[in-house]
Amino acid sequence: MKLFPLFADLTQRLVLVVGGGAVAARKVQALREAGASVRLGAPELHAELAALAREGAIAHVPGRFEESWLDDVWLVVAATDDREVNAQVAAAAGRRRLLVNVVDDPGLSSFQVPSIVDRSPLIVAISSSGVAPVLARRLRERIESMFDHAVGPLADLAGRYRARIRERRPELGGRRRFYDWLMDGPVAALLRQARPEDAARALEAALDRPQEPVRGSVVLVGAGPGDPGLLTLKALRALNEADVILYDRLVSADILSLARRDAEREDVGKRPGEDHAATQARIHALMVEHARRGRRVVRLKGGDAFIFGRGGEELQHLRAHGVPYEVVPGVTAALACAAHAGIPLTHRDHAQSLHLITAHCRDDDDAVDWGALAGSRQTLAFYMGVSQLDALARRLQEHGRAADTPFALVENGSRPEQRVLTGRLAELPALARAHDIRAPALLIVGRVAALANELNWFGRHIDGTAAAGAPA
Repeated sequence: MKLFPLFADLTQRLVLVVGGGAVAARKVQALREAGASVRLGAPELHAELAALAREGAIAHVPGRFEESWLDDVWLVVAATDDREVNAQVAAAAGRRRLLVNVVDDPGLSSFQVPSIVDRSPLIVAISSSGVAPVLARRLRERIESMFDHAVGPLADLAGRYRARIRERRPELGGRRRFYDWLMDGPVAALLRQARPEDAARALEAALDRPQEPVRGSVVLVGAGPGDPGLLTLKALRALNEADVILYDRLVSADILSLARRDAEREDVGKRPGEDHAATQARIHALMVEHARRGRRVVRLKGGDAFIFGRGGEELQHLRAHGVPYEVVPGVTAALACAAHAGIPLTHRDHAQSLHLITAHCRDDDDAVDWGALAGSRQTLAFYMGVSQLDALARRLQEHGRAADTPFALVENGSRPEQRVLTGRLAELPALARAHDIRAPALLIVGRVAALANELNWFGRHIDGTAAAGAPA
């Protein structure tokens, strides 16, 4: 994060604006709307600024910039069309440890003025860190359309009743659910109808009603392969409603950053070499423990929880202990990795069936029907197979798969660091070692895998047949 977001209370605090043109006029207007006292330094003034100075609404200091203009000010804005003057203002402000914004010059600025969506007292600020102000404005326009003007009065009403809400709903989970009701229920509807007195009465009536006992629950959420853009809307909603998030090792930091900031988070992912049965038992116990304490638990799993994710076992445990649950599916690795590699898992000319296979079976019991996987017009997608590529390639060939069957290894599928290695089945282990392919990676075997050479569009593609095994 390049900039630290900050909302400043400038009420009756002195702010210096250097510059007297139209840009300075816009900055002065925004500062006065925020309640600031404005000192304006410039040789000549825009007509709008001159009128404000005559009325005594701003204090005008005529002439070229002098460092004494900075006396007693809290914040500085340089808005002249002379970069040398702007640089002088920025340097002088820096010597006094004052934050300064130089309009359209992020290199000289120590703070940026964001694009604003104003639903006072609710303020939404958007910044591109000064590098793409047009993008920030475009986003502001989109966000403007998302919030009607009842949002401001709703925030004001919630603020006026905040102390009573805390008193009547002392438990955090219950208070959060009350605010959800406040924003989604009849109070917000009454404010949209311009009926503020009725809205306040509805809020008071709700506070006077006895609070219903809180019953915890678990939401089993598939986080997808890592790209936060592939998270479903239901999954995003669950993350923003969670009191506790129990997440797996492969859940990306970008996904976790979308969760509610004050949610309790615990990494419960399994690590190589540890007792996975014991770890799973601990996950079961944590879900039940938190739910029985009235918490909304999100069990966040990479990909889809029902595709080699032990989601079924976790639901069985929850049902056995009487814990309510629901399931939010995720985009499983086979679908995401294939799509980001340009590989159609089925194709009229190449494959009429798809097999999803885990390279790790319970208690190391190899229950794979290798003979059934020998047909050429089917696609095989192997999960968790990087450490077993030698055995996979050998078994497939022993049971009839041709040595020249195309394969694709998709490493870090859908993430910015994605790599796709393609080649022939007989060369799979050697090519993977030569290019240092590491988990997480998905192996796709079948004629469709060769289409990655033609249809790849995302990340880095390595054609092992053309590169003859040259390392990445």
